[in-house]
Amino acid sequence: MTDTERLKKAVGALCNWYRAGHRDLPWRRTPTPYHVWVSEIMLQQTRVQAVLPYYERFMRALPTVQALAEAPEEQLMKLWEGLGYYSRARNLQKAARVVCEQYVGEMPCTREELLALPGIGPYTAGAVASIAGGQVCPAVDGNVLRVLSRLFAREWDIRTQAVKRQAECELSAVIPADCPGDCNQALMELGAMVCLPNGAPLCDSCPVSGLCLAHAAGAEQRFPVRAPKKQRPVEKRVVFLLWKDGRLALRKRPNSGLLAGLWEFPNFLQGEDPEEQLGVQLTDIRPLKRAKHIFTHLEWHMAGFSAQTEDGGLFTWVTPAQLERDIALPSAFRAYRTIALEQRKQ
Repeated sequence: MTDTERLKKAVGALCNWYRAGHRDLPWRRTPTPYHVWVSEIMLQQTRVQAVLPYYERFMRALPTVQALAEAPEEQLMKLWEGLGYYSRARNLQKAARVVCEQYVGEMPCTREELLALPGIGPYTAGAVASIAGGQVCPAVDGNVLRVLSRLFAREWDIRTQAVKRQAECELSAVIPADCPGDCNQALMELGAMVCLPNGAPLCDSCPVSGLCLAHAAGAEQRFPVRAPKKQRPVEKRVVFLLWKDGRLALRKRPNSGLLAGLWEFPNFLQGEDPEEQLGVQLTDIRPLKRAKHIFTHLEWHMAGFSAQTEDGGLFTWVTPAQLERDIALPSAFRAYRTIALEQRKQ
C-alpha cells in the first residue's frame, strides 16, 4: 500500500468516525467564519476545557466582527485575561478592523484572503476556510502532525516547517471535496482525544489503528521524534502589592517585548533596592508567598511583598473593585492578584 493510499483510507475512516460522534463544542454548533476564527485563535497553546468559558464570554460581549473591531482595548484585554499570549487578542482586533474596512464586516473564508489578515497563519486559515467555507485545504497543527507521524511511522521532527509543508501537501491530495471541514476536524479530534501527545495513545479506541504503521510495530510512543528541550533561563523578581489609601499601584509595561503594553504590579529584579526601584517611601512591608510563572522561553521566580506608601509615584492607583472588574492582568501575576483581592477584606 502506498502512503497516499494509506492516508486516503485513513481519512475516509476518520470522517465516518467524526460524524458518528465528536465533542459538542459551541463553535461547531455555529461554524461561521467569525466563530471558527475566534475559537482557533483562543485554542493556540490552550486546552479546549480552558477555552470554553472564555469563548462563551467573548461571544456574548463581542458577537460580531464589527463589535470586536470597535471594542475598547481595556475591554478586549479583560475578556482575554488569563488566556495568555495577549498578542493574539490584539491581532484579532487588527484583523477585525481590516475585515470591516475591506470586506464590509463580513469575514472572508478563502485561505488566500485569510492569510492576508494580521495574526492568521496557514493552520488557522486552513481551519476557517475548510470548516466555515467548505474549501478543500489542509489545517495542519501539532495534533495532525503527531497523527501522521505515527500513521506512517516517520521519524519526523514536527517542529520544522519542511515537515509541516510535506504534511500539507500530502493531505491536500486526499481531503474529500464534499467534507473538507469534517476531515480536518477529524484529524484534530483524533490527535486531541485518542492519539495523545503525553503518555500512551488510546489505540484500542482508534478508528485507524489497523492502518497505523507505528501501532503495527508496537512503537507508537517513538513517534514523533522529540529533540531535547532547552532549559529555560530563570529571572528572580520581586513583586510589590503597593497600597495607598486603599488603592493599589499598577503600571503599564513597555509597548514592545514580554507582556507588551499590559498592566502589572510593580516588580523588579531581585537584589535591587525597593524604594529606589519604586520611587516611593515604603512602610509596613510584609512578605507574601513566593510564586512562579513559566513563559515559553523564560521562567519568573517571584518573591512577593505587601507595603504601604503615602507617595503617589509614577503609578496608576486603582481600587480592588476596579482591579477585579476592569483591569486585565497577565497570568504571571495571578497569585498576587488573588492575594490583593483577599487583602481588601482585611
